[in-house]
Amino acid sequence: MEKIFNNTQVAFSLKSDTELDRAYFLFKMIANQPLVRIGTAVTNFALKANLPVEGLIRATVFDHFCGGVNEVDCLSVVDKMYTKGVSSVLDYSVEGKEEEDQFDAALEMTLKTIEFAKERLAIPFAVFKPTGFGRFELYEKLGEKQVLTLEEQAEWNRVVARFDLVCKDAHSKNVALLIDGEESWMQDAADDLVTEMMRKYNKEKAIVFNTLQMYRWDRLDYLKKLHEQAKNDGFFIGMKLVRGAYMEKEMARAEEKGYPSPICASKEATDENYDAAVRYMVDHLDLMSIFAGTHNELSTYKLMELMQAKGMKTNDDRIWFGQLYGMSDNISYNLAANGYNVAKYLPFGPVKDVMPYLIRRAEENTSVAGQTSRELAMIKEERKRRKGK
Repeated sequence: MEKIFNNTQVAFSLKSDTELDRAYFLFKMIANQPLVRIGTAVTNFALKANLPVEGLIRATVFDHFCGGVNEVDCLSVVDKMYTKGVSSVLDYSVEGKEEEDQFDAALEMTLKTIEFAKERLAIPFAVFKPTGFGRFELYEKLGEKQVLTLEEQAEWNRVVARFDLVCKDAHSKNVALLIDGEESWMQDAADDLVTEMMRKYNKEKAIVFNTLQMYRWDRLDYLKKLHEQAKNDGFFIGMKLVRGAYMEKEMARAEEKGYPSPICASKEATDENYDAAVRYMVDHLDLMSIFAGTHNELSTYKLMELMQAKGMKTNDDRIWFGQLYGMSDNISYNLAANGYNVAKYLPFGPVKDVMPYLIRRAEENTSVAGQTSRELAMIKEERKRRKGK
């Protein structure tokens, strides 16, 4: 297969020289682990102390990784990316909320993004996190098969109602809905609930998508069991496949609690697990739709090759490629230029509320071997190309 991801002219066609310089500066900083730790601590302190740093954050890291402070603010970014064939997934990235009114606010925002998506070809998916709709501890307790108190049961019923309302709305408006994956010790309860939503709303096609984090060694077996359920009960499976975002936390908890780590033994094992899940889904597209959320070029080429081998069109609507806004533009824009379905996760929300997301993004980049250096190499290449004009 022709290697397309080194074309920096296509990758950065939307970036001005100034934006390219900012990206270079940011990834240079992210490449420095101690700097990320210090920067994170200083930023948290400044925000908690109400120091006037929001403007600086907005002009640098926020604008690079986020679409705006609200959904309307994102539209200029959405429209700009769509001129190059890259779609958007508006992701309300406010994390760590614990109150009922905050869960209801997240529900309202998700319904709003579904309405946005219904009206715009450039926004083919909506998305939410399970813990955006209910307390983490509640999922955890259910996952451990503990009996809920009457009060907790009433609280869980409200979580189920939020899921159902959003999935019903997405189904009625024909908007695909991605439900993110989270930590393994709360995921069982979320998986069961999402499966119920698939059973209810994926009768004609995949509308509701769950997420499989393939750094977990048990996920391929889970997918195969779900496939059997789908065949027996007559529903379609929508699945976002990612490697995963909570590795350090997962391994630390397993060690602390004395249970086997749910994480694959090595990076190679994770890659093999991810690619095996992609192969399995491509072999069963009669019942499955894939959102391949990956920044890994090799895995992306493998999926492209599978599609080619099966004689599929590049824009077959059962297969989407996804990357995060502000990262891996060489994958996203070159895929789109070659006719594939591509969507960027476009986080948004008030600067202060989105900081936990941005900090996690920076920490992930420092821990993913090669990701930051690849970003820097591509940016350097494009700067050189522009200067040589």
